[in-house]
Amino acid sequence: MSDFFNSGWSTFIAIATVGSLVACLALLVIASRRTPMAKDNTTGHVWDQDLVELNNPLPRWWMVLFVLTVVCGGAYVFLYPGLGSSAGTLNWTSTGQYEAEQKKANDAMAAVYARYVAQPAEVLAKDAGAMGIGERLFVNNCAACHGSDARGSKGFPNLTDSDWLYGGSLEAIKETIAKGRTGNMPPMAAAVGSSTDVGNLAHYVLSLSGSPHNAIQANEGRAKFAACAACHGVGGRGNPALGAPNLADKVWLHGWGEDAIVSIVNKGKVNVMPAHDSRLTPGQIHVLGAYVWSLSHGSGTSP
Repeated sequence: MSDFFNSGWSTFIAIATVGSLVACLALLVIASRRTPMAKDNTTGHVWDQDLVELNNPLPRWWMVLFVLTVVCGGAYVFLYPGLGSSAGTLNWTSTGQYEAEQKKANDAMAAVYARYVAQPAEVLAKDAGAMGIGERLFVNNCAACHGSDARGSKGFPNLTDSDWLYGGSLEAIKETIAKGRTGNMPPMAAAVGSSTDVGNLAHYVLSLSGSPHNAIQANEGRAKFAACAACHGVGGRGNPALGAPNLADKVWLHGWGEDAIVSIVNKGKVNVMPAHDSRLTPGQIHVLGAYVWSLSHGSGTSP
């Protein structure tokens, strides 16, 4: 019902539901009182000269089951949400049931996570039990974007290398998991200059990491990098406090080459990682953070 913004739909569905249940019973009563069409217990229909249709009453067991079905249907919409926007007398909701089941599961696992929350990443990374839990948490919550092998893809960071946008300490990783991140690079073409200036800037950015580039264009674009230095630093080595990528390594999150860099400078880029603190407990975030930390430090279990 949340998809309907007009309360009239709720009333319509409630009336249609109750009407359908009443109609089912009414149909049964009418059928049971119907007068036979012929005195020989047939409907009077004849096919192939002598094939007649008998007018036997419905089996009693079938009628009982039919009535029970209607009664159970009525009881359901009385107890549970089924009559438009009515919550039912039990006030049951799927969200409430999900939250109750989550709480029950979290309470059952609280003692397990209590053993891990005070331990640093270096210790947890060597604990096979903790890493097993962390791996399952990763598969269920992170693999959809970062891949089951945690190596990411275009636009989704590789978590197995040492390149961290917001820092690779356990606390930084936990903050990323809990609160999420929003990386926003605005379109910078207007601050850089003409399309030629943007192209030259792209070659200068390529030169920072020692990637193949045009040296003449890179030299021309050096001064234009001042528009980028506020976030990426004078040497282009990035700023974890801002989530500004290091441009001096060869990690290209959004694609490599002049065209990819020119596109980002012209159009900007927004990357969003959703917050998980509403679906994971602090203990789960701690273990998951330690597992992610272990992926880039070579002491954990490979996913």
